[in-house]
This record gives sequence, structure tokens and C-alpha cells, in this order.
Amino acid sequence: MRTILIAEDGERQLVEQYLPGETNILVTGVGALNIIRSLRDLPRDTEIINIGYAGSANYAIGTVVEVTESRLHHPNVTYPEPVQTLQPVEDLFFRALRPQQAVCYSNTDFVLASPYKDCVFDMELAYICAQGFSRVSAIKIVSDNLSLHAYHELTNGVETAE
Repeated sequence: MRTILIAEDGERQLVEQYLPGETNILVTGVGALNIIRSLRDLPRDTEIINIGYAGSANYAIGTVVEVTESRLHHPNVTYPEPVQTLQPVEDLFFRALRPQQAVCYSNTDFVLASPYKDCVFDMELAYICAQGFSRVSAIKIVSDNLSLHAYHELTNGVETAE
């Protein structure tokens, strides 16, 4: 079975735009704890496609990215951890778009600055991959250039802490 994961309900439009006809959509919520809670009971042979918004230091807003690897974003320390390789998105409509291919770094908070280029930043993908599903693919649409304000203008998504 194939399940499309989105973090917020507002990302349903991305499914309609990039994976038309998909109906098995699960809204997980934003961040690691929501991913763990939402996915803990899914069979590990479920095919997962994560689609959602992501930031980038240098890709133009609106760039469509097919993620090739997922890693945690921890720029201040280095320690050994597995690089999680993702599978290509098996969808003829999506393949025709010829998406940019890149690494996605997952962080526990919104990334506002980074020296990393030619990649995207999110808050869920590494945690999805770590759950042990046999097939994980991801599509990220660049919503901002590491600007929470620009992200809000485009997505009307998560709010800042008060």
C-alpha cells in the first residue's frame, strides 16, 4: 500500500499538483514527535511518499526537489550516523517534471541560516526514514530561503513560539 505523508493540511494542494489522483493521504503534524506518533502503527512494508514544503539557502522559491538522501541537521557537532538513501518517486507525471535532486536535512526547529547549499531543510523526513519503512521517497517544494516570514506568506503554516 502507498501512503502520502504531509505535515499540515494545507499541503494537500501539493499532492493534487504533483501526485494527481493520490487519495491515501496521512496528515502527520509538524516535527519529530508527531512523526513518531503518527507512523508507529503503520506496517513497515507501506510505501511512503513524503511531500511538503522545505527551506533552502540557495534554491529559488518554488523549486521542486526530489530528495535523494535524508540526514539530520546538526551543524555544531559531528558524530557518526547513517545516511538514509531514499527511493526515486515512481510516478510518471512527477518524473516528467524533471525535479532537482538534492539532500534534505531535518532539524527540530525552523532553519534560519546555514552555510549548506544545494540542499533543502525540513522538520520531518529524517524521522520518517528512521522508522524502518522499506520504501521511502520524498518531494519537497522550496517555500523560502531560510525565512520564517516568507514561509508564512506562502504556506500559512506553523506559528512562532510565544
